[in-house]
Amino acid sequence: MPFINSELARYFIASGTALLVDAGTLYLLTRIAGVHYLVSAATGFMLGLATIYIASVRWVFSKRRVKNTHQEILIFTMIGIGGLGINELGIYLLTEKLLFHFMLSKLLVTTLVFTWNFGIRKLLLFR
Repeated sequence: MPFINSELARYFIASGTALLVDAGTLYLLTRIAGVHYLVSAATGFMLGLATIYIASVRWVFSKRRVKNTHQEILIFTMIGIGGLGINELGIYLLTEKLLFHFMLSKLLVTTLVFTWNFGIRKLLLFR
């Protein structure tokens, strides 16, 4: 199965796992711990970022452009911060301005963040 063995398919699976960590944290912190949804969203996003980094370097991408691990983590994180900005802005606008439930807002923003993260990471970090 060529698609299953493709980087895009592996990134999709790894991103799904990271999304479970991210959205699960958002939901638990907001609903159970009473943390504001934007703080919960940022916390979940950072935990998801760690999850996708580990999966990306160990399983998703076969060739890495940056040989220095510290530089790679820095670039990966900077791309993630861009994704975090998209995530926070999108969730805020959909929740506060369009009055969507914060979890629906998260799910709607996820596709845009996925596209940003995969495209930029593939371009800058992985061959």
